[in-house]
Amino acid sequence: MKQSEGGAEQPGSLSRRVLGHDPVYTASEVAAETGVSIEQARRLWRSLGFPEYGADTAFTTADAEAVSVIVDMVGSGLVDFDLAVNLTRAIGQTMARLADWETTALLPRIEELAGTDAGTETRGDAARRMVEELGGPFEELLVYVWRRHLAASIARVEALSAKEEDLHTTQLTVGFADIVSFTALSNELSEDRIGDLVELFESRCADVVAAQRGRIIKSIGDSVLFVNDDAVAGYDTAEGIINVIGRDPRMPDVRVGLASGLVVMRLGDVFGPPVNMAARLTAVARRNRIIIDARTAELLPDEEFETRRLPARPVRGFGLIEPVAVRRH
Repeated sequence: MKQSEGGAEQPGSLSRRVLGHDPVYTASEVAAETGVSIEQARRLWRSLGFPEYGADTAFTTADAEAVSVIVDMVGSGLVDFDLAVNLTRAIGQTMARLADWETTALLPRIEELAGTDAGTETRGDAARRMVEELGGPFEELLVYVWRRHLAASIARVEALSAKEEDLHTTQLTVGFADIVSFTALSNELSEDRIGDLVELFESRCADVVAAQRGRIIKSIGDSVLFVNDDAVAGYDTAEGIINVIGRDPRMPDVRVGLASGLVVMRLGDVFGPPVNMAARLTAVARRNRIIIDARTAELLPDEEFETRRLPARPVRGFGLIEPVAVRRH
């Protein structure tokens, strides 16, 4: 392990420790080693979200083994090369965000460890210890969670198949929750406070969505897109988000829009008019209120909910619509 004067690790030494191998191949050598063309090797590498290195020696034996795994999958006939690229892109995008999330979450703990024992442990020492002690258990947890989510996803597909529906489309209630006046708020807060606020917003939304058996599709800083299988669960999710965020005096106000209908499920995302409508409705909603579309209103039982049509207004992409205010009896 390379160290600079004073015992501090040189930049890159910790990342090499994580990889466990030193670079020994160029891109051309990886292609030759695995039996794919250089363009195919580069395409796979790009799909994983990594930059190209030209003729540099930048690839490890583990990189070559990963390409071989993909090549074997294609060779089995179960998937073609284009599908393999699609799958590797999903892995790359998911793992990139997970890695950034994990690193950011661990940084405060690394700083804390480095500040103990009268300063005898440097940041590099603390980071190295975290990698060595958490790497194995975290990998096991990663595979376990992937299997659980894969089982849940397969169950959803099986349910669609039982209804003889298109396996890429389904009826859902889509919710979009966002923080009110986030841009102005972010200009008033420190960088640390903004980061803490967004993290708390996302974590509370995630807890509420999970409790209502929904799924978070994506989070974009000050907003969260989620789906539920039915309108009542969608309303309960929206109400729960308002209760844990908008009703908390330490948190900013929030708005939630709900829309129901047929959505297309692709690449871990959802598309279609209900998705766009839910996002647009947040601009109509008052602070700490839920606004729904007409279809969602039809799906909510009259004996449980009171709905009220609001004056028609232009909504980008939809023309004039009548949003619907809703509350539980």
